[in-house]
Amino acid sequence: MSELDLTDRYGKKPMRWKSLAAILLLLGGSWLTWAGLHHSRPAISTTLISFSISSDRYLSIRYSVDRREAQKPIICTLTAHDFDKNVVGEIDDVIPAGGSHIEKIALIPTRSAAVSAGISRCRPTTQ
Repeated sequence: MSELDLTDRYGKKPMRWKSLAAILLLLGGSWLTWAGLHHSRPAISTTLISFSISSDRYLSIRYSVDRREAQKPIICTLTAHDFDKNVVGEIDDVIPAGGSHIEKIALIPTRSAAVSAGISRCRPTTQ
């Protein structure tokens, strides 16, 4: 007489979780691939090249902008910060339509001595 195993005694349950897991893995992997590729090349990207402190009231900033749609003008908000990281100066620099890669130098007036500069954001103009 042979021993009965548990499947003979209780029956075999269908393995539905494996197909559900495969579908979820396929959907999740597809979304992850799309999200990575979509966000890897934004419409506008900026790079802070350098900044120099001209005086207690001015800061010069050199930066570059790469954009996919060169025929549209954009506005970049540039900021100057003090030692405590407070914003002590801010300007909106307009970049006209033209090339897709642009390097600019801008002068930011400050209300007190600045120690660093940054690019807050660049966005298309509403005009």
